Amino acid sequence: MEIAIIAHDLKKELMAQFCIAYCGILNKHNLCATATTAKYISEATGLHIDRLMSGEQGGEEQIASRISYNEIDILLYFRDTRSSSKVSPAEMELLRMCDQYNIPVATNIATAEVIITALDRGDLDWREFLNPHSAYNTKK
Repeated sequence: MEIAIIAHDLKKELMAQFCIAYCGILNKHNLCATATTAKYISEATGLHIDRLMSGEQGGEEQIASRISYNEIDILLYFRDTRSSSKVSPAEMELLRMCDQYNIPVATNIATAEVIITALDRGDLDWREFLNPHSAYNTKK
């Protein structure tokens, strides 16, 4: 499956720890992430991650574009939860795209664990019918 990963600055360490814990599962899939998040995760885990632009430079928009072309199966998006942080238009569009294209999305570690363990059990295999041309699905 194609998994996109984004973590705001305050959540990058948590995302890296999450990826360390689930490295065995994530290693079986294709990963892409915004630039700094990809750097954190790859240095912590050794996982191969396609690096996109940073969030400020359009990385969220790149992921939204991939979603619209049915090239993403799961989004892990650990967001800044401080009450003072604003929700950007790019963030709102990204979440809207996930709703529109039925992309499972986790915005915190609890839902990320549910999605990743479901992925490991095969509960998300229905995505193969929606995204049959992903590199992961063509290997089967």
